[in-house]
Amino acid sequence: MKRLAQFVLGVLVLGVPLFSAGADVAVLRNGFSIRHERREIVGTVTRLYLGADKNGYVDVPTADIESFEQDLSVIAPTAAPHSQSAAPHSQSVDEVVNAASRRYHLDPDLINSVIHAESGFNPRAVSPKGAQGLMQLMPQTASRLGVANSFDPGDNLDGGTRYLRELLERYNFDLIKALAAYNAGPGRVEKYHGVPPYYETQAYVARIIRDFNRKKLAARKAMAAKSSGSQKSPTQHSPTVKQTALLDTTQPASR
Repeated sequence: MKRLAQFVLGVLVLGVPLFSAGADVAVLRNGFSIRHERREIVGTVTRLYLGADKNGYVDVPTADIESFEQDLSVIAPTAAPHSQSAAPHSQSVDEVVNAASRRYHLDPDLINSVIHAESGFNPRAVSPKGAQGLMQLMPQTASRLGVANSFDPGDNLDGGTRYLRELLERYNFDLIKALAAYNAGPGRVEKYHGVPPYYETQAYVARIIRDFNRKKLAARKAMAAKSSGSQKSPTQHSPTVKQTALLDTTQPASR
């Protein structure tokens, strides 16, 4: 998958809630979105300014942007992380997913697709290699992310979503590489310059992309049915992710 975004001038984290109610959302063709305060065209790229100053921005190839929409999902900077840890069992998985989605600016359908592939929505799941919880965090990864209890749905989803966001930023929003790194580790993705030649990892990536695209297509059909008879608007279409060809090998992944 081609490079979608080039991070410049020390932009470290896009997922933190830094944006005011006046922010817009750039919807990328790979299914992700980037909230920004303002934008300008610079040659073949669109520069998205992430805050009020000019020092934090992302250059995205204009051809990779499907549409711009008003940001309707911004919430006030309350103590959301504290409320999550205070009563995680009182929230449904959907509520926790939506909270993590807002916090780290990832599509909730993607988070749900990863959970489905990782644990089948079983918060007590443990893999043969020790990965735990809904998003199957390895103990060392959970410790680095500050996850105190991987079997707590709120803690696990917050840590797993944060880790997925970190991987997406690391690989310039290349979803295939980010998912491969989530499964097999960033070291193997960098060693093979892409998806490693492990059947498990290749099947994992394909399964998540297929499920994610199915959710997006279903949402698109539902929206089309709801607005039947009205003029088609390109801003109403939910983008899907193209699946790249993966080699069929039989080497196991490390996770």
